Amino acid sequence: QVQLVEFGGGLVQAGGSLRLSCVASGGPFTAYGMGWWRQVLGQERAFVAHISRFGGTTNYADSVKGRYNISRDNAKNTVYLQMNGLKPEDTAVYYCAATLRNTGSDSPHDYRYWGQGTQVTVSS
Repeated sequence: QVQLVEFGGGLVQAGGSLRLSCVASGGPFTAYGMGWWRQVLGQERAFVAHISRFGGTTNYADSVKGRYNISRDNAKNTVYLQMNGLKPEDTAVYYCAATLRNTGSDSPHDYRYWGQGTQVTVSS
């Protein structure tokens, strides 16, 4: 059983930056591709980014390409999401998730483990 805990959410002005971290425990971190998702209250959870097991491949939702960067440090069992140029529409609860798929997936059913989420609020 893999546990995921996110850190780094908060309130930021439009145009600002935040970096989210997600620390994994309870399983071999390099067995999993890692993803970031986000959810606005009342809406479905939406794919944000994915990184392969050793970081060689990344995928992004069109809405965040060029602004967000996903990375991982396997020595620290941690995946990061650097968010730049934040917009009010980026406001959501952000979740990290682990998948056995090494290639990117934008289907939540492909992700086996989920964190509890961290709130990101972007003010205009």
